Amino acid sequence: MKVKYIYQQFISHISIIIVAFLILSLVFTQYVETLVYKNKTEELISYGENILRDLDRGSERPDQVINQYARVIFGRDIQFSVFDENIQLLNPIRWRGPAIELSEKEWSQLTNGKPIVKNYDLERYDRAVTLVVLPYVDRGDFIGGILLTSPISGTREMITEINKYLFYTMLIALGVSFLLSWVLSRIHVNRIKKLQEATSAVSAGDYTVKVPKSDFDEIGELANDFNSMVSRLNESKSEIESLENRRRQFMSDVSHELRTPLTTISGIIEGLRNNMIPEAEKERGINLVSQETKRLIRLVNENLDYDKIRSNQVQLLKEDIELIEVFEIIQDQLGFQAEERNNRIEIEADETAMVHADYDRLLQILINITKNSIQFTENGTIWLRGRMVGPKTVIEIEDTGIGIEPAEIEKIWHRFYKADISRTSNPFGEFGLGLSIVKQLVQMHDGKISVKSEHGKGTKFIIEIPFR
Repeated sequence: MKVKYIYQQFISHISIIIVAFLILSLVFTQYVETLVYKNKTEELISYGENILRDLDRGSERPDQVINQYARVIFGRDIQFSVFDENIQLLNPIRWRGPAIELSEKEWSQLTNGKPIVKNYDLERYDRAVTLVVLPYVDRGDFIGGILLTSPISGTREMITEINKYLFYTMLIALGVSFLLSWVLSRIHVNRIKKLQEATSAVSAGDYTVKVPKSDFDEIGELANDFNSMVSRLNESKSEIESLENRRRQFMSDVSHELRTPLTTISGIIEGLRNNMIPEAEKERGINLVSQETKRLIRLVNENLDYDKIRSNQVQLLKEDIELIEVFEIIQDQLGFQAEERNNRIEIEADETAMVHADYDRLLQILINITKNSIQFTENGTIWLRGRMVGPKTVIEIEDTGIGIEPAEIEKIWHRFYKADISRTSNPFGEFGLGLSIVKQLVQMHDGKISVKSEHGKGTKFIIEIPFR
């Protein structure tokens, strides 16, 4: 059987209140009843002790003492009888008190000097009474006693009246608690309902849903955690979509980049096999096959290198390196490529400028950036600058090429990204991996890299590496 949560909450609240009131009523009734009987008993004992004390003084005759007290306490609906050791009443005839009806056990208790107290006695007389019997002892000898009774009808009526008002109070409290329980239950259920609706929306694929925040209770904390979860799911979804788009782009890039060299290699090999290439062109064809093969190897190695860097499998062997020396090596290695595009590579570095880095990885960083500058520049200049600025080394590679659109600058660090897909060769590395590798390597050196570019006026890469 399915029971709604609001009814569960409501029933639990009302049940607890009812049980609490029942227990409170029982305890309060018992307490009042005990208190009333205790006061009545103490009143009877007090009167009895006073009567015995006045009798013991002997200043007046016993009948006079009894008459004096009878006038007072009979008006309070208290009856008493004074008796001797033979259970003979000493009361005057006109003040006849209750009969002395004691069991052997009670008589033995009394003769031993112990009082008898009965809060509720219905056996001896024709109505329920509170009964007290006090021994009268003279110099250690039992010579009689006094029995006092008081009807408890008024006491019972008072307790009944108290119970009646307590019942009315319980009804009023139940009515108020009913309304409060209903309101509180509705509030909690509505909050849970919102979480349920939000959860259903998330299960349907909506990761933008939010629920009201609160730090008031556990439901509020749950709502905060839910919002955090949805935000992360939304970020994960965006990242997955981005990765999926990159994967598709990667497959397109791979197909495009591999198709050209493989088609070239396959065509030249078929031409050589079938003697379709003139003898004068064979050497050129073989050189072309060699270049395309090296290009494919370079592309594969670049991918493997990137994965190693991403998985922290590359160990850096840092040392102090003179920047001027590194710049000269790059100038020698890439000078021919620069000349093919009518570019010049200029070096501007202090002879004392040093960098604390892994030699091979530093060359890889600078060659990647410089090659990109060469591909983006024609009839221009590429500058390699280096200097020490406080506790770090600053390296700049600047060109006078076509520059980068502002919207493209942050994207150039993405894997497989191409600034211009229509180009047959990717200006940022063959596979779009060059600058991704560069950024990873710079970060492995605890450095940072940034780009400043203006479309049509060139690009500047700035690398900052801490010096020890």
